[in-house]
Amino acid sequence: MPGTNLTRSEAQERARLLGVDSYQIALDLSGAQEGGTFRSETTVHFTVREAGPSFIDLVAPEVEEVVLNGHRLDPAEVFADSRIALPALAEGHNELRVIADCAYTNTGEGLHRSVDPVDQQAYLYTQFEVPDARRVFACFEQPDLKATFQFTVTAPEGWTVISNSPTPEPKDNVWAFEPTPRISSYITAIVAGPYHSVHSSWTDGERTVPLGLYCRPSLAEHLDSEAIFDVTRQGFDWFQEKFDHPYPFAKYDQLFVPEFNAGAMENAGAVTIRDQYVFRSKVTDAAYEMRAETILHELAHMWFGDLVTMEWWNDLWLNESFATYTSIACQAHAPGSRWPHAWTSFANQMKTWAYRQDQLPSTHPIMAEIRDLDDVLVNFDGITYAKGASVLKQLVAYVGQDAFFSGVQAYFKRHAWSNTRLTDLLSALEETSGRDLKAWSRAWLETAGINVLRPELTVDPVAKVVREFAIRQEAPALPAGAKGEPVLRPHRIAVGLYGLTPEGTLARTDRIELDVTGERTEVPQLVGRPRPDVILLNDDDLSYAKVRLDPESLAVVTAHLGDFAESLPRALCWASAWDMTRDGELATRDYLSLVLSGIGKESDIGVVQTLHRQVKMALDLYAAPAWRETGLGLWAEATLEHLRAAPAGGDHQLAWARAFAGAARTDAHLGLLAALLDGSETIEGLTVDTDLRWAFLHRLAATGRADEPEIAAELARDATSAGERHAASARAARPTPEAKAEAWAAVVEGDKLPNAVQEAVIGGFVQTEQRELLAPYAEKYFAALKGVWESRSHEMAQQIAVGLYPSLQTEQATLAATDAWLAGAAPSDALRRLVTEARAGVERALNAQAADAAAAV
Repeated sequence: MPGTNLTRSEAQERARLLGVDSYQIALDLSGAQEGGTFRSETTVHFTVREAGPSFIDLVAPEVEEVVLNGHRLDPAEVFADSRIALPALAEGHNELRVIADCAYTNTGEGLHRSVDPVDQQAYLYTQFEVPDARRVFACFEQPDLKATFQFTVTAPEGWTVISNSPTPEPKDNVWAFEPTPRISSYITAIVAGPYHSVHSSWTDGERTVPLGLYCRPSLAEHLDSEAIFDVTRQGFDWFQEKFDHPYPFAKYDQLFVPEFNAGAMENAGAVTIRDQYVFRSKVTDAAYEMRAETILHELAHMWFGDLVTMEWWNDLWLNESFATYTSIACQAHAPGSRWPHAWTSFANQMKTWAYRQDQLPSTHPIMAEIRDLDDVLVNFDGITYAKGASVLKQLVAYVGQDAFFSGVQAYFKRHAWSNTRLTDLLSALEETSGRDLKAWSRAWLETAGINVLRPELTVDPVAKVVREFAIRQEAPALPAGAKGEPVLRPHRIAVGLYGLTPEGTLARTDRIELDVTGERTEVPQLVGRPRPDVILLNDDDLSYAKVRLDPESLAVVTAHLGDFAESLPRALCWASAWDMTRDGELATRDYLSLVLSGIGKESDIGVVQTLHRQVKMALDLYAAPAWRETGLGLWAEATLEHLRAAPAGGDHQLAWARAFAGAARTDAHLGLLAALLDGSETIEGLTVDTDLRWAFLHRLAATGRADEPEIAAELARDATSAGERHAASARAARPTPEAKAEAWAAVVEGDKLPNAVQEAVIGGFVQTEQRELLAPYAEKYFAALKGVWESRSHEMAQQIAVGLYPSLQTEQATLAATDAWLAGAAPSDALRRLVTEARAGVERALNAQAADAAAAV
């Protein structure tokens, strides 16, 4: 139906009917300090191929004027349901002028306005993906209607305005930007405010590209600009070589902005990034690695997504998977990179996300069917990003890296400034690789679900040599409710053979790379050879599949997981153990034992921190309730032991301090947190800085050891926007009915909280040790959910739908209540998906708890 939710069929018809030439957009932001609304004037020139009616998109409180080809249209008649009807378009050139009052938001959508408590100044930025440019100016809001955009912005005195084009000198506080190249509406951008900036450049010998970094002045002392510029230049060097296409835009600004919903956004030449990446306190190298991946991901989008853009959102994965793959490949292979083991982080974090997503009832092909905007808004998921990147990594192994990038180069040259479909990329790769990729695409991109690879071998009991070895591939049934059928796929994998050395390490002795097809693939290369201590399928993580170990290999890994000489095989084994725990194949108590036996030898700090999160989740959700307290106690003592033993001042000490803060539970533990917080006790090398103080205080508040006076005092020490979020979360975490009621009212019954504060309150509200206190809110959740979804913006409603689902109530009653709501509430498809995914989490937890209980018998 017509309205805010644009359908694919409507977009296809509009693209058939017209082509857009240019936009001239004038925004009056002079009243931004006070908020409210701003004046938006849009003139759009477009060509109509066939006379007839159409529409343009706009979300605004009021439309003042609509003039089509010199004829005034009555806004009361043509503006409704986020659209302006254009009843009589003439064949050929058309001109439309729209004047409207548009609204600043505090939701991170459209033109977001945030006031910094440090200087009391307003800071603005736009976030338009997927359909929110229409909140700022009238536009044909779909990716295949590219045009040039010329912005003119009136701003308050002393402000800076940044957009896609180079920043001009203002005249009387008016900033008149040059037109952009032809780009899609969702990657246009306006960022405005009294931002602090640092400037540099990248030069390739023939061309110099200006580089800019921006943040609020209150963060300026923490902006490590040279480190960020170094990563950015590394990306420019590597991408320009691999893509063989000049950087497409005139400059490259990176703007660290407040209250950002995502990690970053690839606005052409003006990338916005969440300003939590300007680190106020000490963080581990894993945080710097993640920030670098985000920086490189968005830079890759300048070519893949901005220069060449998908035609419709069903090919969103092309944008996101490609940017994810190339950013990590750059970290792993670019000369001088700080993170040559980036694929370890990918295997341990990104692919774990993909595996989880692919086992939900909402699993879908990488190339998803996107019927409308509601579909795409919930499709920024682990399949679109991580599974797609995994499949691209396998494709590179399948066709060869040189052939892959040669195909990419041809693709950019052929489709620059235009829109494409999947077939356009595959055709280019077929040309350069000589491989037919149609069958590969059908198997990998157009089907859902995940395969399991298991080794099958027999060993001579006397000679200890391998008599027979094969790889069995399974295609488990898709989750109940998922669309499609399970399929066996072709896999390009490596089989790693590992042996224990005299020094006690597990070192690779050989590697066999092969194609796995069908249900059973023989591996004759292993026959007649001595049985290795460990046989690791999918070594080097070339393919996307769940991997299992044979019993003998599992026994060695259980005893020596931390002894692998390289980080990637360790990460693959850790990931397999975690997956087995989630599937109920490994009891939570046994997973805890495995982690405790090996984590002390794990050198990769990113893997260590991932294990911290996974152990806590396993104990909170997957442990048998009767044993949970025992397991949590063992983990708490282990975190303290490792904290005290970690090298002073190092990443591992900081990581274990944060893990201890989340696990502390006894009076002695909590007393130590309080003592570290007030300085009466210290641990050599551990600096209890701003963010660590909040972590300690949050735990004390959640356990009833700190209350409003302590929270208010800490906020006075850290009177920043980050401090406000931490304080809001700590207040919501307090274990009292009053604190829970106050948090619930602010989030669900009120609608005034900014997006970042609402997220913080939800995070504080849900505390795993407060199940009984939170139990009454399950019924309240289902009573309020549909109204919230229909009355709030997408980002705000999704926070509530996902964050407040009663996932801690791991009981059959929760499943029954969810099923009753799904049957009776008639939710939209997008909301149904989110609730169904949350329900699957409870079901999985119940199954894992049963497996853990059985292990005790």
